[in-house]
Amino acid sequence: MQHVVQIMHTSARVGTMPEKLRLDELAEERLSARDKGLPVRAYGNTVREFLDSDPQLGEFWTPLVVLDADAMRNNLDVMSEWTRVRGLELMPHGKTTMAPALWQKQLDAGCLGITLATMGQVRTARSFGLSSIMLANAVVDERSLRYLAGELADPEVRFVCWADSVTTIEAMERALRDIDLSRPVDVCVELGADGGRTGARSIEAALDVARRTAASDVIRLAGVAGYEGSLGHDRSQRALGAVRAYLQNQVELHQALGDLYDDGEIYVTAGGSAYFDVVADVYAEAMGEDSRTRWTLRSGAYITHDDGFYRGISPLDEAGTNVARPLRSAMYGVARVVSHPEPGLALLDGGKRDFPFDEGLPIPRATASDLGHEWVTFNGAAVTAMNDQHSYLSVGVHDVTLGEVVTLGLSHPCTAFDKWHYLPVVSSSESDRVIDLVRTFF
Repeated sequence: MQHVVQIMHTSARVGTMPEKLRLDELAEERLSARDKGLPVRAYGNTVREFLDSDPQLGEFWTPLVVLDADAMRNNLDVMSEWTRVRGLELMPHGKTTMAPALWQKQLDAGCLGITLATMGQVRTARSFGLSSIMLANAVVDERSLRYLAGELADPEVRFVCWADSVTTIEAMERALRDIDLSRPVDVCVELGADGGRTGARSIEAALDVARRTAASDVIRLAGVAGYEGSLGHDRSQRALGAVRAYLQNQVELHQALGDLYDDGEIYVTAGGSAYFDVVADVYAEAMGEDSRTRWTLRSGAYITHDDGFYRGISPLDEAGTNVARPLRSAMYGVARVVSHPEPGLALLDGGKRDFPFDEGLPIPRATASDLGHEWVTFNGAAVTAMNDQHSYLSVGVHDVTLGEVVTLGLSHPCTAFDKWHYLPVVSSSESDRVIDLVRTFF
């Protein structure tokens, strides 16, 4: 049975203005031939100047990955409402897009902050003024810790990272004691699971980490963290059972740490983009008894969703049970037929350097004689293999001609954004008008 609770926190969700990043400089960047996919007439213009010239998608070169603004708005609204009703905070994983302009949209939709994966990403985020950051990782490098100490001198910065061993805490301490530190570094104890990724492998081991953290004069115990997504890859009973058991252990660990916590902010956090419904369900009972803690999801892929992996596993996809307003795929690829060497086989000009492939190959959706022309739905076609710069298109009953373009459903946004410097944004899937260029920082 799914539990739904409403808990009010003093946070970005309730009664405060969303954080505003410094994005103006992005509009003044100059476009060039180094930015793949852009039309030639964009070269030398700033982003602002190019967008003011009413660009159309038909001007762009293939291959290309396109974002759908209307679908992204839908997804932001859907996830904001879903978490609000359940009393959950949301600090979406910014590594998914590494696009500050999209982080801003998530913050505007009520997110508490942004999660990141490396200190290099933290440094990028801070350069845009992001002040509420969770690092879903440990920090043990002295150079990174020295940088972090400087950032923590700003009282507006909220930063929390993870640790999964006493050795990690001791490594942090050695570096931090030689640094002029204005306040302790907030650390969540990361609980893992056998066969999972990082994280202490038992509640007992995690308790040892927590006790050592609480005893430190330069590190502060800030809660419990972890990632359940590596415990399953589908929604089978086995996978859901493993995820649920792990999350129950997280709650048990958090409750065992009660006497070690001080009066500062405390987090319990989990949630990739596959099992966040299970996270909400398991957390619900404990949340009703603990309104002080920030029960926080880190799901990041929802902003674009996809046509592959997340379409098949997300609880908010249209195929889910009783999903009144589903997430919609807000990204797609475009590639051109550059070879038709034998009957039934065509080669496209986009490959592994352009489109994600780690969680499923692109899915042919429609064809047109060129970008900006009328699309015809593809039937029976499939991408069967990919090279660096080619995709193998088995055309099925709908043949293609040389120069024709194909739209592709994509799987796994986390490995789509990293292949592009700029991604054009159209106002909707029915529109050819480009209203923005999303800049990434990988």
